[in-house]
Amino acid sequence: MMRQPLILSPCYRLDDEINWLDGIDPLRRYWLAVNGDNHIKAVIPGLCVTSCQELKETILKLRGLLYQETMVIKRSSGKLAINRVSDNCYAIQGRVEGALTWHLFDKEAIESLLLTSHPDWVPSKRDIELGRKLLQSAFEQPSYAV
Repeated sequence: MMRQPLILSPCYRLDDEINWLDGIDPLRRYWLAVNGDNHIKAVIPGLCVTSCQELKETILKLRGLLYQETMVIKRSSGKLAINRVSDNCYAIQGRVEGALTWHLFDKEAIESLLLTSHPDWVPSKRDIELGRKLLQSAFEQPSYAV
């Protein structure tokens, strides 16, 4: 008997024993293995900056968030909204298998993800393949003429 996983709010810490970060593609999307399960993936838009100053301002803005405040980062492919839940808990909304889900991160994990937007950061070959994989799946989707 196959069971459907029930995913409420997966939590991610930098010092987790499970490998939850699958990679960060060249467009700075974060590929997550939900609850460390390599069969359940979530792709969350990340931060893209053009200068070190912009990165610094974003990190300082994150650190200045009060409880229940949200920081919205606009991107050409959508937006990234980071909500401060408590002292050491930040939430990013996403979809997992079609269901709306809140991904919870500790402060160290969310800051580390944002730091990958540094203009000099170079993705690994494996991370570049993640971007290609997403692009390939987009081409496999049916298109409709209006």
